[in-house]
Amino acid sequence: MKNELNNLSKEALIQAILKKDLEVQNHKIELKEKDVQIEKSKVQIEQHKELIAKLQRLAFGTKSERFKVAPIDPDQLKLSFEELTAKLAEQEDEKTVKETVTFERKKHPGRHKLPDNLPEHIVIIEPEASIKGLVKIGEERTEILEMAPAKFFKLVILRPKYALANNEGVLIGDMPSRPIEKCLAGDALLAHLLIGKYVDHLPLYRQQQIFKRLGMKIPSSTIDGWVRQLGRLLEPLYDAMVHVVMQNGYLQADETPTRVLDKSKDKCHLGYYWVYHAPLKKMVVFDYQRSRNKAAPKKILDNFHGYLQTDGYAVYNQYSYKKEVTHLACWAHARRYFEQALLQDKIRAEFTMHKIQALYKIEREAKEFTATQRKSYRLEKALPIINEIGKYINQENKNVLPKSSIGKAFSYTAKLWDNLQHYLYNGDLLIDNNLVENSIRPNALGRKNYLFAGSDKGAKRSAMFYSFFGTCKMNGINPQEWLSHVLSNIADHKVNKLYELFPQSFKPKM
Repeated sequence: MKNELNNLSKEALIQAILKKDLEVQNHKIELKEKDVQIEKSKVQIEQHKELIAKLQRLAFGTKSERFKVAPIDPDQLKLSFEELTAKLAEQEDEKTVKETVTFERKKHPGRHKLPDNLPEHIVIIEPEASIKGLVKIGEERTEILEMAPAKFFKLVILRPKYALANNEGVLIGDMPSRPIEKCLAGDALLAHLLIGKYVDHLPLYRQQQIFKRLGMKIPSSTIDGWVRQLGRLLEPLYDAMVHVVMQNGYLQADETPTRVLDKSKDKCHLGYYWVYHAPLKKMVVFDYQRSRNKAAPKKILDNFHGYLQTDGYAVYNQYSYKKEVTHLACWAHARRYFEQALLQDKIRAEFTMHKIQALYKIEREAKEFTATQRKSYRLEKALPIINEIGKYINQENKNVLPKSSIGKAFSYTAKLWDNLQHYLYNGDLLIDNNLVENSIRPNALGRKNYLFAGSDKGAKRSAMFYSFFGTCKMNGINPQEWLSHVLSNIADHKVNKLYELFPQSFKPKM
């Protein structure tokens, strides 16, 4: 009986120990899970801090991406990150001690002088007192910049008719070709409407109100009709520009959204302008598409051969694998990721941005070189810096959180690393995609003013006009003068010579 009790007590003890052990194991698992949750919470807190800092900067701070950083010794690449951090901190301390603030009084440039070629309207003001018997010894001249308000006038075309001898008919001068048959508006007024909307970002209804203040009431339906007819008239010129851009061997591409009214659903959908810039031709073409998917750029890029420069958007990857295409990435986009990471990891972001800044300094130095000279200079000066950036990213990428801002910057740059180096192949290639982004900015301003396009056809028409005026801007051409010239000539111009009407072919009258 005693042995049975001992056995029972041993089994109970073993069970109690096992139970306790199980509880301990479960407790350890719970602690590990809590540790994981704490780490996740820390990461989320850091991400939220970064997001708050970004939003504060957007709301209250400067939006400029410029920054200045003290020169970094190339030997610092050999240091560990901890040593590098300490050394940079020492440099900052020394800089704080050594720097003294000095204020220099800038010399005033003087009053702005008005251009000599402005027409003069002279007003002479004589003294109120009598000047009889006085000798004029000089005069005081004061120049004031003034303007005359815009005004409408009638352009009357008279064509005298002459009877030919022997009743052989009537002789009369030919009527100049008109862009729109039997249209009451002249070429300059039609050009003014388009410039107002697509260059100065004034919706047509606002222009209508301006015309009304000037004493000319034009129905909105009439103005809309003029714009539609001009779109049909100028479409062959746009198609000719698209053809030239497609045949060019170097394109930069980007895309930007636009809201378009879907009348069947009585609401707006998000369409996209796909923008193609040919730097060597100084031409830009906007192509409207209803989406941002893989099929959208096919119209322009499927038969493209040459260098294609884009940001990191995945849709463009389908052209990276074509033998006929060399895909270039954009250093400005890569730099932007590091600029955003300054709030989270100042040391690593500053170090990388300093190196990228050195690449841009080389581009400025080589600006006036020939393409061949620029290529050699880049290989000598830029390639070693690019290799340093690559080594640094490969070394430090293992020490950062993938979802942190600096981790995203490293990941983005590493993913496009080969494409970022492709601009070294040819001296005509650019280091970044900034020029095509500059072409998109007018569209963003217009979007704020007229909110949406009335239809897909209207969005396509807008793409055409943005192409014309974007190319004018690149070539320093006055769009009003160019468009007036085109409207006066396009109706009689040969289709196979439309390139003569391109903005870069226009020679303004002196």
